[in-house]
Amino acid sequence: MIIIDQVIAQAPADIAGVLSGDQLLAVDTRPVDDIVDYFLALQGKASITLHLRRGEDELLEILLDLAEEEDPGLVPAHPEPVRCGNNCIFCFVHQLPKGLRRSLYIKDEDYRFSWLYGSYITLCNTSDEDLQRIVRDRLSPLYISVHATDEEVRCHLLGKQVPPILPLLEKLTSAGIELHTQIVLCPGFNDGVVLQRTINDLAAFWPKITSLAVVPVGLTRYRDHLPQLEAVTAELASTTLDFIEQVQQQQLERTGSRFVFAADEFYLRAARKFPRIESYEDLWQLENGVGMLPQFRCEAEEVLLEAIPLELGRVSLVTGASFASELENFATRLATRTEVELQVVAVENRFFGRSVTVTGLLTGADIIAAFDTVDPGVALLLPEVLFNEGDNLLLDDMKIEDLEQHFGIPV
Repeated sequence: MIIIDQVIAQAPADIAGVLSGDQLLAVDTRPVDDIVDYFLALQGKASITLHLRRGEDELLEILLDLAEEEDPGLVPAHPEPVRCGNNCIFCFVHQLPKGLRRSLYIKDEDYRFSWLYGSYITLCNTSDEDLQRIVRDRLSPLYISVHATDEEVRCHLLGKQVPPILPLLEKLTSAGIELHTQIVLCPGFNDGVVLQRTINDLAAFWPKITSLAVVPVGLTRYRDHLPQLEAVTAELASTTLDFIEQVQQQQLERTGSRFVFAADEFYLRAARKFPRIESYEDLWQLENGVGMLPQFRCEAEEVLLEAIPLELGRVSLVTGASFASELENFATRLATRTEVELQVVAVENRFFGRSVTVTGLLTGADIIAAFDTVDPGVALLLPEVLFNEGDNLLLDDMKIEDLEQHFGIPV
């Protein structure tokens, strides 16, 4: 049984009389014990029967006829995630200062969220019962943080003794579960020979392991009393790209897929030219920062073709340091097409430290500080990656309305 948290207005469930607070017991003949059961029960259905309990003892059966791929309009109450029991030496949550909202300190390690949202898990607390359910219900694809296939190295990275990863991957892939994997590259620990072995070990599982992303470790200035880690240098980024591109060519010739992909940050740090967008194949790892910039360039060209003149004054575009030059190039071309003065403001991350250059980790206070001596113009444009879903809050809980009040212009 799950609780219906919200019913979308004018959706089929709303029209049929389902109410928030109703308890969903089953869909057709399938009992619903959690959010996964609910979404599985919807797959491929043109009509469904909801078995509901309202209040203490009122039982209801409601038939919904659905158009092709139409959502019934039910928002189930979200389950608490299974918590991560690892103590990873590179864990970003451990690098957060005190005083942020509680949800930011939650370390989840939940196979359900991996299937639903593409969250990465290590499989370290996945029980035999969990594995059986993954296989039985065909919860595919899943997203797995591997980091290293060398058992000693992986245990050190994860901060505790963990089960060997290769047998777990074998168990899942042999049952037909598709996997996407990642390596967080920590210099001195899982680079070099260890990285080469890990990539080769995972490539042997293709096509059941469909893709592998290599991303650089993210470090903030809040690392007191944490293990010593170094950032990925330009030199290491370049040598890592050399090896990845070599493996890509070998895999392409052998299987028709490149398999392994480097995060955009490697190309930026190495000052290397990005591959063409086609080289990222199906962009499996886009949410992992792999292929975002090449995709932006393609979409930018489409936008420029559609842009028309507008009557506006100066508009400021906010971005992190790593994307600033790219956005500046686009803004210059867009300004020519729209006849609007576009001012790109690269915001320094004072909160987490200068080494954190991605846009998504900027705070409202960072943005305000960036305009201490800069006139924002008539409006301020912020990328949606700055905000959490639903509440439109920045990392320091500042709202768009707070920024509008501070600047006195639309945001």
